[in-house]
This record gives sequence, structure tokens and C-alpha cells, in this order.
Amino acid sequence: MKKKIVIATVAILAIAGTAFGITAMQGGGGKDKKDAKKDQKVTLEFTPADVAVVEVRELTRSIAFSGSLSPVVQTTVKAKVAGDINKVFVREGETVAQGQPLAQIDTADHQARLDSAAALHAESKAKLSIAEKNRENNQALLKQKFISQNAYDTTNSTYEGAAASVRSAEAQLRIAQRAMDDAAVRAPFAGIVSKKIVNPGEKVAIDSPLFGLVDLGRMEIEAPAPASEIPSVKPGQAVTFRVDGFDRTFEGRVERINPTTEANSRAIMLYISVANRDGALKGGMFAKGQIVLDKTQPAALIPATAVRDEAGQSYVFTIEDGKIVKRAVKVGATETQQGLIEVKSGLERGQNVVSARVSGLKDGQPAIMKPAMAKPSENAKTPKAG
Repeated sequence: MKKKIVIATVAILAIAGTAFGITAMQGGGGKDKKDAKKDQKVTLEFTPADVAVVEVRELTRSIAFSGSLSPVVQTTVKAKVAGDINKVFVREGETVAQGQPLAQIDTADHQARLDSAAALHAESKAKLSIAEKNRENNQALLKQKFISQNAYDTTNSTYEGAAASVRSAEAQLRIAQRAMDDAAVRAPFAGIVSKKIVNPGEKVAIDSPLFGLVDLGRMEIEAPAPASEIPSVKPGQAVTFRVDGFDRTFEGRVERINPTTEANSRAIMLYISVANRDGALKGGMFAKGQIVLDKTQPAALIPATAVRDEAGQSYVFTIEDGKIVKRAVKVGATETQQGLIEVKSGLERGQNVVSARVSGLKDGQPAIMKPAMAKPSENAKTPKAG
């Protein structure tokens, strides 16, 4: 009986030892696989959209602006005399020449005043003629001492009064004639009628608005700019801008700079002049563009998104010989419109720089560039389903 118990115990121990050995092998094998995965580095793949090639050229520094276009020369034509509107010769959108009639105000009252002034002028001239003859006669009599000096002075005073009356009558005649001329409302300059305010039959008073007139040959943009940028802005600097609806870029230049800031925004108003010889631009259109401040010397340029910062040190990630390389760089001017930044040192022309904001990049990590997908050939035939 004891012999059977000993044999059973040995068998149990053998089975247990075998099981322990299998578990250890499995445990050891799992650990080796884990270490292998840990040691193996993941190769990153970048598309051409994630990488920028370093190019060397000059960087144009500019500031963005926006504002409304308005004609430099524009006016509201007003009535210079009162009266009824007899005729209106133009409508909105019509081009007029300088001096061209726009409307006619009734002249019946003005003609009566002109006739009265003309009659008064003729009467005063006749009186002056008589006074002049009397003065000449009395002057001859005075020389012969047939009359006293007082008598001659009286005659001379009458003559001077008549001459003054003639001058007054001439002034009244000019005023009446001017009123007659002003009854014909004319364009003060060549332009386009932007607004017609009156119609025939309406009665207008002096200074009543009649027409809006604009000259589109010269336009101006009022654009606010941050006060911090004003030291770099100077009259004469070039400006480029676009307007919705036009497939073209327009040009202008900084004409003037307001000496004070705007009360609400603390921005400073810039006045940009635009030559609009073809009349394509209209008043009230909204323009967006940039003012060219200066240009740098040719230098390495990369997208601003490629530059990273750590403890005040700028650096970039490049792809070289199949791996990620961390390079310290010294940056310069930034062009916000194109999103470019100048690199003064640390990079060379033609290097591939990671421009995408990818996190977790490490120096030495394997990386490859995926080729750009080729566009399908126009001559390639599409297989038919069948």
C-alpha cells in the first residue's frame, strides 16, 4: 500500500513540473515579443502636402487692409436760384460733359428783374451823361471866373453821384444776368449722374439739391490700419487689392495718412488713391488688399507653420536620409498674407521641411516621402463592365 502511494506522489510531481515548464516558456515568449515591438520604430509616411521645400527668394512684407471705394471728385448740384423746374435733361447713370445743361428753372421772374436792372442802368447812364456835360461847362466858366468855386463844386458833386449810380446799376444788372444764367443748371465737371432728385414741375428754393454727380476717373479707399504698423507706412507705397466680382488685381498707392487715431478703434486712417481710367470700379465697392511695406534680401523661406519653439529656441523638422532631423533655425521677417517666414540660418535650398502641425515627432525617427499620386491620363480607356 505504501508503495502505491509513493508512485502516485511521484507521478503528480512530474505532471506539475511539466506544467510549470510550459508556463515559463509561454511567459518568456510573450516578453520577447513585447520587447521586440518596443525596440521596433514606426516609420512615418508624409505626403507632399505635409512637406515644404525650402526656397530662396526675397520676402515681401505687407499689411492687409480693407475699405470702401469712393470717387475723389463728387458733388451734389444745388439750385442757385429759386423757381419752378421746367425741364430735366438727364437721368441716373448718364455721362455728362462739363457745362452741359442738367435742368432748366423757369426764368419769367428772373427775366423781369433783368429787364428792370437794364432799364435802371440805362437811366443812370443818361443822368451821368448830363452831369458830365454840366461839369465841363462849369469848368470852362470857372476858368473865366463867371461862376464861383462853390457853384462848380456842386456841379462836380452831382457828376460823381451820377457816376456812382451807374456803377450800382451795373452791379444790379450783373446780378440779374447771373440769376438768368443760373436758371440753366449745368454740370460743374465732366462725370456721371449718380442721383436725380427733382422732376419737372417741382418748385425749388436756393440751395435745394437737384443732382448727384461723380467722376470715376480717380477713386480713393479709406482703410484703417493698426497704429503699430504706421511707422512702416509712408505715402507713395504700392498697394494691390481685389474687389468681389472682378477676376483681376487692381493697383493703387498710399496718398495720405491721417495724423490722429479713430476714437473707437484707435486705428489710423489711410487714404489710398486708385487710377480708374476705364471706370470699372464704382463708388461703394468693397476692396481687400495689402500695402507693400518693404522687401528683404533673398533668403530661405518656409511656411510659418513649420517653425516650432521650445524654451525660446526656434527649430524645424526636416526629412533627411529616411529619418526625421531636428534643426535649430534663426528666423527673421514674417509675411502673414502668404504665411511665410524668413530663415536666416539653419536651412539650405531644396531641403524638405515638415510643414504640417504633426505632434510627437522625434529626432532620428524613420520617415519616408510618399510620391504624389499621378493624375489619370486623358488617353487612358476606362474598362467596360461586362
